[in-house]
Amino acid sequence: MTVLDRYIAREFILTFFFVLLAFLCLYLVVDFFERIRMFLSNNATLAQIVSYHLYTVPSVVATMMPACVLLAALITFGLFSRNHEIVAMKANGISLTRIARPVLAFGLFVCGLNFLLNEFVTPAANWQAEYIKYVEVQKKKEWGAFKENQIWYKSQNAIYNFKLFAPAENRLKGVTISYLDAGFSLLSRIDAREALWTGDRWELRDVLRTTFAGKDFPVIERLPTLAVDIAETPDDFLVVQKSAEQMGFRELRSYIRKLRQEGYDATRHETDLHGKIAFVFVSLILALIGVAFPMRSERSGGIAQGIGIGVIIGFSYWIVFAFTLSLGRSGTIPPVVAAWATNVILGVVAVVMFRRVNT
Repeated sequence: MTVLDRYIAREFILTFFFVLLAFLCLYLVVDFFERIRMFLSNNATLAQIVSYHLYTVPSVVATMMPACVLLAALITFGLFSRNHEIVAMKANGISLTRIARPVLAFGLFVCGLNFLLNEFVTPAANWQAEYIKYVEVQKKKEWGAFKENQIWYKSQNAIYNFKLFAPAENRLKGVTISYLDAGFSLLSRIDAREALWTGDRWELRDVLRTTFAGKDFPVIERLPTLAVDIAETPDDFLVVQKSAEQMGFRELRSYIRKLRQEGYDATRHETDLHGKIAFVFVSLILALIGVAFPMRSERSGGIAQGIGIGVIIGFSYWIVFAFTLSLGRSGTIPPVVAAWATNVILGVVAVVMFRRVNT
């Protein structure tokens, strides 16, 4: 790395972290005042309030990093242009591609960091934040667990395990219910192919019921259907079911595979899966725009104008991206198109813009 590379990288990275810190502080302040009434009405402790907001930080950072890359590049190269440093570099025969290399390299690094955050940190942190909010603060029922793509849920006298919950149909697949006595000894076990919510109770289908009567042999019964009085409604199980934001790429991909095997429509989750990957690469695209716009404004307008237009284009990405994702989730357009269309369009714009200012 040359002296010039180190200089550009230092100025850009310092600006990036300053912008990221400013955005993060602003978000936390706004989010705190939006939720303060909920915390106070539930007599939340200071530790719960602080813990909740700390667990939201990874998700906020992962979401804001692409915007921070854009703004850091706009500010850094805008200042370079205003101070005629870009002119000096070009006068020494240094191309814009060479000048932009440290920023593009850092943008690529942010892409990888964003993926790792969303894969290994953000899902668990989001889950813990929701747990603090709903269980510890709002005193709702203790959650179950979503492990190995199976859902476990414990009530007062039973433990439920089911392979899949289809919220749209209020249907559980691969149901196992273990009933326990006060000493946690197994009283009976029910295995069913599925359970359907009928409006006021659950109806099990293709049932195998095993009753344990002391030291005697278990009594086994096969039943086509069995109505059971379970206090839990579909809403209770919905809390346990993870959302796409609470799953990493691999976990979501595995869940989609299971949905397909069970014959359910996985379009919504497929869109979210492609969206996770598409969002990772936007940092590199916005870095390219952030470098090119100050150069363009140097020729055709003020730096402030270039930064303003660049910010509009950058943040328009999120609006269009969210819109196309909603179309993909509803099945209006294919999931791949929904997730990648915005990246492709913005990427073409970025490359064309960069090539023009580099000539």
